[in-house]
Amino acid sequence: MARNRKYQPAGIRFGPALKAVLLCLLFAGSGVGYVWQKTQIYELGKQIRQRELHLVELRESNKKLSNRLAELRSPLKLEQRARELNLGLVQAQPAQIWRLTEPADPTVSRPAAISQLAARQTAGPRMR
Repeated sequence: MARNRKYQPAGIRFGPALKAVLLCLLFAGSGVGYVWQKTQIYELGKQIRQRELHLVELRESNKKLSNRLAELRSPLKLEQRARELNLGLVQAQPAQIWRLTEPADPTVSRPAAISQLAARQTAGPRMR
């Protein structure tokens, strides 16, 4: 004779219900995770767009400022400004200009032939 369901153990009776609840929790958790991930992607995309626009603005500002600096450094503009302020500045006479040669940079490697020649010259005279 078949047994009555009333007398089945509790584990067998609640097993299918527990599986259904766990599956529902899994699907609900996956859905919430998906929505959260899409929201994060949208927010990050928005931040990237804002920062790209800010970068474009900074580049434009930098270009304007560099053009302004070049204009202010131009000899014509400097001469005009000196005249406006009555500073009494005049062009330097050729005798007042000293031309200096820039010394060689010791950190730059010299070609092998030159360094060998220098080594021979500093070694002193050879005895024959």
